[in-house]
Parts: sequence; C-alpha cells; structure tokens
Amino acid sequence: MKKKLPRSRYNNDELTEIFSRFRGQIPEPKGELAHVNPYTLVVAVALSAQATDIGVNRATKELFKVADTPEKMLALGEDRVREYIKTIGLYRNKAKNVVALSKMLIEEFGGVVPQTREELVRLPGVGRKTANVVLSMAFGQATMAVDTHILRIGNRTGLAPGKNPDEVEAILMRIIPEEFLYHAHHWLILHGRYTCVARKPKCDACIIADLCKSREKSCDVPVPVVELKQEIPG
Repeated sequence: MKKKLPRSRYNNDELTEIFSRFRGQIPEPKGELAHVNPYTLVVAVALSAQATDIGVNRATKELFKVADTPEKMLALGEDRVREYIKTIGLYRNKAKNVVALSKMLIEEFGGVVPQTREELVRLPGVGRKTANVVLSMAFGQATMAVDTHILRIGNRTGLAPGKNPDEVEAILMRIIPEEFLYHAHHWLILHGRYTCVARKPKCDACIIADLCKSREKSCDVPVPVVELKQEIPG
C-alpha cells in the first residue's frame, strides 16, 4: 500500500492564482548557474551543493574555458581541476567526482549527457536534485528540483508540507497546474532565494502575501482560512 502524502493547504483556484502571479512577475525564469552545454551544466550543478551559484560561477568561468567536454576535463585531471574550484566548499571531493563523472560519460555514454533521471543519478556526485535540474534546463523536461529553498517554502507556507525533499517533490508535481509545471521549480527557488528567505521572509514585498497561509508572516496581511477536503494519494 502506497503511503499517503501530506495535504497541500491550497485549493486549485489558489494554486492557479499563485503561479499566475509568479508567471506575471517572471514569464521566462532562468537558472543562475552559468553553463555552455549540458555537460557543463551537470558539472556546475554538482559543484553547487553547499555552495552559492555566484561562487560556482566564479570558479567555473575559467574552468569551462579549458574544459567544456568530458574529454577535456578528464585530460585536465583531478589535481588541476582542484586548482580551479578550490574556492568552493568541499572542493577536493567535488574535483574527484567531476573527473569520475567525466570518465563515466565517456566510457558508458559516448561522452553525451544522458536524458533520463535513472542514468543521470548513476554519475558520481549527481543526486536526484542535480538530475532534475539537468533534465529541466538542458532537455526541457518538467521536473521539480527540491533544494533548501523549495523545501523551506513547501513547509513554511503549507504548499507542500513534506518531511523530506522527495515528499515535497511528489506533492508539488501533483498539485501544480500543468500549464505552470515547467517553470515552477525556478519560480519557487527564486522566491525562496530573494523573498521568502530563511531568517525573516520579506512578506511586505511578496506578490502572494495575501494568499500565503504561513504562520511566519512578517507583515499584517491576514492568513486566509480554507477548509481542506481531501488528501493527495501517495
């Protein structure tokens, strides 16, 4: 028997309004990690774990000038990769993974980044979140890459009150109206990064403050009360 997922606190009309506003604010959101092809995107996202996009972009700016393919990265070698990314947290282990995933891409995928989650997560240093980002940004697939921002928003607002990233991902993929699904993870990440921030959400600047049901609001917009009628099946 499949586990039932927690319920979102928002009905379909509210969800449509929330994501309509996000779309109105940023019609075509873009990821902030710099890359030049699917391979460099895989590397950049893998490097971004426990690091900022700005920090990763600063390091990869020079790295990608000399190694923008698996073959070039493998030829560069782990020691030299370390020198390029030493300003990034956990850089030693990340350099090892970048070289290892490059080798696997060459040996098992002909140097081409695979287009399925199952294949992507086999690459060293690539987890489900990284795979979802790559599938979305490189291959145009509708995915939900749950990072710390989306995990926080899902629980703080009651949009997707999951116990872990997998639950939050599953809830969001089921409740977000299809017309918004492709861009939804970017909207939510940007919202968490710049508005619904960790320490004190900027509710006075939030475009969905009147719809938000969080108990942590930092402004006087009232919390709407809507009766919940059904659970989302797991």
